[in-house]
Amino acid sequence: MNSEKKLEGLQRRVVCCRKCPRLVAYLQDIPHHKPKRYEDWDYWSKPLPSFGDPEARVLIVGLAPAANGGNRTGRMFTGDRSGEWLFGLANQLNSGRRDDSFALSDAYITATIRCAPPKNKPLPEEIENCRPYFLQELAFLKPVKVIVPLGQIAFAQTLKSLRLKGLALPPLVFGHGKVYPLPNGQTLITTYHPSQQNTQTGKLTQRMFDQIFKLVRKKL
Repeated sequence: MNSEKKLEGLQRRVVCCRKCPRLVAYLQDIPHHKPKRYEDWDYWSKPLPSFGDPEARVLIVGLAPAANGGNRTGRMFTGDRSGEWLFGLANQLNSGRRDDSFALSDAYITATIRCAPPKNKPLPEEIENCRPYFLQELAFLKPVKVIVPLGQIAFAQTLKSLRLKGLALPPLVFGHGKVYPLPNGQTLITTYHPSQQNTQTGKLTQRMFDQIFKLVRKKL
C-alpha cells in the first residue's frame, strides 16, 4: 500500500476517533453557541483529518482546530484568520470550506490534537490520545525534509514524538526563526503561531512569518 492510501486510511480513523469524552461532548455543544454570522453553517464537529500533498517535503504542525474555524469547515486552518497567513504553499490564497478546490503543493498540515478543545487548551491526556496518529504520519510521510511546528506547544510535542520514534535529540529551545538540523537529515524550523493573539499584537508580523517560509525554501 502506498503512502497516499495509508494516509487516507489513517485520516478515516481520525475522523471516527472518540477517545476523549470531554472533547466529544464539547464538539457537539459548539454548534449550539455559534456566532450569528455562522448560523447557516452545518458544523463539522468531529475530529479533523490532516491534509495535503502525500509526497510533501514540508510538514506543518499546528496546535488544534479552532471551534468556529476548522471545527466548522472540516478542514484544518480554514475558516479563520490563521489560515490566511499560512497558505503560501497552496493553489489559492485561502480556503473557506472543505469542499472548495483548495490544494497544497509539497506541504502537509497536521496538528498536535485533532479536536477543538475548550479555551484552546487540550489536556495532557488528550494530547497523548492523539499522538499515535502523528507518529503514523511521521512514518508515512517519508519525503519530509523540513518540519515547521507552529508555536511552543506544537514544538514541544513534535520533539517528544521524534524522540519516541528513537531520534536522539539534545534539549532544544523554542523561539521564532530557530533552525535545528536533526540527526535523521530533516530540519526543524520554529515560528510563533499565526493566531490572532500574536498577529494583532505584533508579536508575529507578516514579514516575520514570510521569512520562515523563505528559510523553508532555502532548506529544500
